[in-house]
Amino acid sequence: MTTKAPALALTIAGSEATGGAGAQADLKTFQELGVFGIVNLTCIVSFDPKDNWNHRFVPLDQQVIADQLEATTAAYGAASGAPTVLETVKIGMLGSPATITTVETALKVAGFKNVVLDPVLICKGQEPGHALDTDAALKAQILPLATFVTPNHFEAESLSGMSINNLEDLKAAARKIHEISGAAVLAKGGVRLEGANAVDVFFDGETLEVLSAPKVGDVAVSGAGCSLAAAVTAELAKGATPLEAARTAKAFVTEGIKNRVSSGAPFTALWQGGAGS
Repeated sequence: MTTKAPALALTIAGSEATGGAGAQADLKTFQELGVFGIVNLTCIVSFDPKDNWNHRFVPLDQQVIADQLEATTAAYGAASGAPTVLETVKIGMLGSPATITTVETALKVAGFKNVVLDPVLICKGQEPGHALDTDAALKAQILPLATFVTPNHFEAESLSGMSINNLEDLKAAARKIHEISGAAVLAKGGVRLEGANAVDVFFDGETLEVLSAPKVGDVAVSGAGCSLAAAVTAELAKGATPLEAARTAKAFVTEGIKNRVSSGAPFTALWQGGAGS
C-alpha cells in the first residue's frame, strides 16, 4: 500500500530546554497535524531557576545557522529535485541582528511560498540595548518577507505603534500590521484582554474575523504562541487558506491549553497532543 507523502514544514527557531516552547513545540505541533517537520536552530534558551526563571540565551554560530539552512534547502528546496518541495517556513526566535541577517539571506534565496513570522521581540533577561537592536532588525529585514504574522498583545502594540486595551483596538492593530507588512495577521489578545473569552483577530486585507474561545484560566501558558504559529504553518503547508489555517490553529491551541502540563517551574506548558486527549 502506497501512502501519500506528507507536506513539509521548516521552523527556524531556538531550542527551549524544558520542551514547552520554541523548536520543540513547533516540531510536536507539526507532527500532531500530520506534517513532516524540520528544525534549523538559531539559539539555545535555558530558563534559570536561580534567577526568577529568566532566559539564559546562547546564540549559535552564524556559520552553523547558515549550514543548517543550506542543508535543508539542498535536500527539500525548489531546486532539490525532491518529490515534495519545502514551501513553508515558520520563523521563531532569532535573537540577534546577526542571525536575522543570516536568515534573511536564506529566505531570499529559498523563495518560500509561505513565511509565517512569530515576531519574538523580547527575550526575557536579554540586555535591553541588544534586544532593541534585534527588534529593529526583525521589523526591517524579516517582517517584509512574511506572508503571515502572529503577534501577541505586546508584539502587536510594538508593530502597530498602538495601545491595545480592548477588542476594537486589537482589530485596528491587526489592520495596521497588515498595512505595514502586506501579510495576513493573526493578532492575539489571549488572556490579556478583559472578558470571558480569549479573542484573536484575523485580517488579510479583505476578511476580518474574530476568533473566540472561553478562557482557560487567566495566566498565559508557555508554548501557546509558538504552537499557534506552528499550527498555522502546518495548515498552510497542507494547502489551507490563511483563514482556514487560523481557525484550525486557534482550536488546536485551545485544546492544548485545556490539557496543559505542570512542572516545578512557575508556569504551565501547552500540550500539543491535547486535541487527542
